[in-house]
Order: sequence, then C-alpha cells, then structure tokens
Amino acid sequence: MSDEILIEERPQPGVALLRLNRPAVLNALNLELRRRLAEAMTRLDADDAVRVVVLAGGERAFCAGADLHEYVDATPTEIVGREMDRLWGAVGGCRKPVIAAVRGHALGGGCELAMHADVIVASETARFGQPEVLIGLMPGGGATQRLTRAVGKFRAMKLLLTGRPIGAAEALASGLVSEVVADAEVEARALALAGEMAALPVLALRFVKEAVLESMNVPLDRGLQFERKSFQLLFDTADKREGIRARLEKRAPRFGATVEGAPGPLAGD
Repeated sequence: MSDEILIEERPQPGVALLRLNRPAVLNALNLELRRRLAEAMTRLDADDAVRVVVLAGGERAFCAGADLHEYVDATPTEIVGREMDRLWGAVGGCRKPVIAAVRGHALGGGCELAMHADVIVASETARFGQPEVLIGLMPGGGATQRLTRAVGKFRAMKLLLTGRPIGAAEALASGLVSEVVADAEVEARALALAGEMAALPVLALRFVKEAVLESMNVPLDRGLQFERKSFQLLFDTADKREGIRARLEKRAPRFGATVEGAPGPLAGD
C-alpha cells in the first residue's frame, strides 16, 4: 500500500483522479491531507491538460470527516491559524468540473467535501451526514449553507440538528447526489462522466459552472444577467463555430483538442 495520503492518477486524457488514501482512519481529513488536496486542486485547475477532476476515496469510505485527534485540544486561535477557508476554497474554487465518486461513509467534512464537487456519483451503500452536533460542534466546511441549498431548509435542519446519516437512496431523493449506482461501478461511472465532459468545449463548461454557482449567491435578475453575458461571450469561440457546423453537417464535432487530449485554442479559428 502506498504511503501517500493523496494519490493522483491520470486514467484518461483530460481527466485527473485524486484519491484520498488514509484507509486506516476511513480517509479522515487531517491538516496534511487538507493541504495536499488544496495544493493538488490549485495545480490541476491551472493545468491546461486537465479538463475534469474526479475525487475518490476507498471502498469503505469516501471520507469519514475531520481527524478528531487534531481537534480534541485545539483552541479557537489554533483553528483560525489553520486557514481552513483557504483550504476549502481551493476545492470549491476550481474552475473545472469536479465529480465526487462516493463509496461508503461521507460524513462531516467528508460530506462537505463531496458537496464542494459539481456532480456526486454515490454507491448504493453510501451514507451521508453531518454528525458534528453529536460532539458539541457544528459544521465548519460549508454544510449549513451548501446542504441547505441542495436539499432545502427542513431536510437540512433534520440532518444538521440530529446528526443522523442518510443512505444513498434518500440522498438521491433529497437532491443531495446526482445519481446512485452499484458499489463496484461508482468510479467507472464517475470516470465515464468525466470523459464525456472532457470531450466538450472547455470554456462552455467553465461558463456553465460559473453561472450555476453565481445563481446561489445573487438574486434572480443578476443571475440571469450573468448568464446572458456568458452566453454572448461564447459566440466568439472556435468551439461554438465547430459545434454548430458539426450539428448542421450531421457529423461529430471536434472541439479544440490536441492528440494528447489537452485543450486547444478557445477563441478564433
């Protein structure tokens, strides 16, 4: 078994897979793993050869939450000094599509990590929850905000105020996950989705993600204005011209990609 706590793989062109690798503690997030994850996400976001990022864990757990050994004696000043907002921000701020492949436990910080993704593919036996209240804490990685936006106030309150986990079927019905597949198929399905996205126009994907995230932070009229401006800007891209010509000519489009699967020009012919 690798000694690495975060493993990076390139399973197919345009796709990077980051695997949390602390199986003995169900991939609990210690500070080192958080920092490594933030560094990797920042680097992949700047790498033109990467179009989609997949986050995965292990068979027993995607991530069981924070490593409580680092919390038990921590003071408020120490927690502030860890700059958790910056570490979380590197994941949530990635401009490229992020897919979480969730098997087993996704609890506390693990559930929050999954919610930083854009698509969540869950196994049939996956479990999601925010149990912080059971140890005298509350979520600190965004669950009170992201979970509420994902499932609504009343479902979120039940999860947050009881600390009880839910299974994959309930998570799907609640809108917390994108789809549920058999346990053995989770990563294959996530990679298949990543491959589909990696073949699409880079700038269009980026603008879609930006517009959806913007909709969570602004009133409807401002969100619509943001969408219109992004839509208009895409009319100056080579991928727009190729996509429409291919549709009219009844052929498969070839969006700006090199033989290595890296993005090509985003604008101009």
